[in-house]
Amino acid sequence: MTKKIDPALARLGEERLRGLLMRALDGDCAAYHTFLADLTGHLRGFLRKRLYYLPDDIEDIVQEILLAVHNARHTYRQDEPLTAWIHAISRYKLADHLRARSRREALHDPLDDESELFTESDVEPADAKRDLEKLLSHLPDKQRLPIVHVKLQGLSVAETVLLTGLSESAIKVGVHRGLKALALKIRGAAA
Repeated sequence: MTKKIDPALARLGEERLRGLLMRALDGDCAAYHTFLADLTGHLRGFLRKRLYYLPDDIEDIVQEILLAVHNARHTYRQDEPLTAWIHAISRYKLADHLRARSRREALHDPLDDESELFTESDVEPADAKRDLEKLLSHLPDKQRLPIVHVKLQGLSVAETVLLTGLSESAIKVGVHRGLKALALKIRGAAA
């Protein structure tokens, strides 16, 4: 279960950032500095939730987004929500970064080692992954998410608290109860 954002609080954040940007566009350097600092915090939080598996890339992506916002600030239309404008820029910069990352990683893959062609098949791990995902889908979020983050991804309980919004004790109980429920489900399927 993820933490719900209060719409009124989100509106206040939108209005504050929009006001700072409007003042910055009118030449207020201090407002622009505050706008960028606040936006940086929001972007880091947004990306950490979504890219927990790429923690080393988050700061690079934040800087790419900030640079794009800076370069395109004159294109912002005051009659449109600031969040939508920034989200569009962020989405494109994130896609660009992930594409470039996959190209860089592909350069390190050996292409000429034909002896490895028949050494392993990924059918069995793919089947196991599909079976595990199917089993986990039967669990409620308060059990499934702690198992996925703590047991499968290897995150700490504290990191899982930040990702899910659940308390530490809820994470520990969720793992325990979820594993127990999975064991019962497997035993029932084997019978």
